[in-house]
Amino acid sequence: MTALKIPNRAARHLWLAAHGLHAPTPGKPDTAAMVRELGFVQLDSIQVVSRAHHHILWSRNRNYREPMLNRMMARREVFEHFTHDASVLPMDFLPMWQRQFRRKREMVNRSAWYGGFDPALLDEVKRRIADEGPLSTRAFDTKVEGKREMWVRPPHKKALDCLWYAGELATCHRDGFTKVYDLAERVFPEDLRRADVPDRDQLDWLCRAALDRLGFATTGEVRKFWEAAEVAEVADWAERDAGWWVPVEVESADGTWTKALAAPDIEARLETVPPPGGGLRILNPFDPAIRDRVRLKRLFGFDYTVEMFVPAAKRQWGYYVFPLLEGDRFVGRLEAKADRARDVLEVTRLWQEPGVRDSAARMARLEAELARMARFAGVAEVRWLWDR
Repeated sequence: MTALKIPNRAARHLWLAAHGLHAPTPGKPDTAAMVRELGFVQLDSIQVVSRAHHHILWSRNRNYREPMLNRMMARREVFEHFTHDASVLPMDFLPMWQRQFRRKREMVNRSAWYGGFDPALLDEVKRRIADEGPLSTRAFDTKVEGKREMWVRPPHKKALDCLWYAGELATCHRDGFTKVYDLAERVFPEDLRRADVPDRDQLDWLCRAALDRLGFATTGEVRKFWEAAEVAEVADWAERDAGWWVPVEVESADGTWTKALAAPDIEARLETVPPPGGGLRILNPFDPAIRDRVRLKRLFGFDYTVEMFVPAAKRQWGYYVFPLLEGDRFVGRLEAKADRARDVLEVTRLWQEPGVRDSAARMARLEAELARMARFAGVAEVRWLWDR
């Protein structure tokens, strides 16, 4: 079968539409629909303007506010677990997540960083939660033995992680950003928890669901979407399900071409994909559309690195820098911080991408987006800390 050629501009339009970034959604946010369409939303504790999970949803609908996702958790409409990182997923995906509970249990058991577990401690942690109800790590007081080093966790925290990864404990809610654990059977609906889906059917669903949300992808990108399968498993799926997906070649920003798989309705998507709106968006560094930095550079020619874990003296940009998306291209990056004590959104730096010229119209769009972001963060005004 001859591969379908997807020019770069069409690929960018498809990509942004697949990620809900072709145009802001008006009206009351349907948070459940946004999470479902994305597949998952990454959780992150860092709050510079707003935590990543809230910012990601706000980018799709500017009327989204932080309590909306929290209410979904309270109603058991989503669950927390690990994709490439801690994430929230629609609760009805749970039957397809049993293999990930198993994989993560095995990963933890093999991990030298976790260093093995005392079965008595695991039993004790579960017993206390069964008897006392939901508990956070603050309810336990085991200590780190020996030298205290960065990232070293006390035994009870490792035990909680192990049981959470294995699906024996679940997040029932968060106190601020502190995870509160309960027994899985008291959080997950019984019918979903006990659903018996063969492992291969779970794998097939995960691969198809990933490609459907991506639109087009290499097998490596299909695997990385959920991070719930091995390389060989996805390769086997691609061969076994070759009649379902469509072979394509996707043009990169530099004019080269990459072979990929595409969803079965790719031609219809190409015919109907809307061009992105002309507005400007401030994206979160952990937004799923830009998470894979190699793919981001390939599709958009945008070279972006998260530098929050880079020593300050070695940073090229800054601690928490937001990419700026205008239409179907990235035009710059911005450093900003919400100072809630002073009721302001501080704009520290603005960088334009090479070849992007100063424009009064673009600055007006950026100022409008910053005003929207300030309202989202719950602060009264935007303050520029440098002379524009």
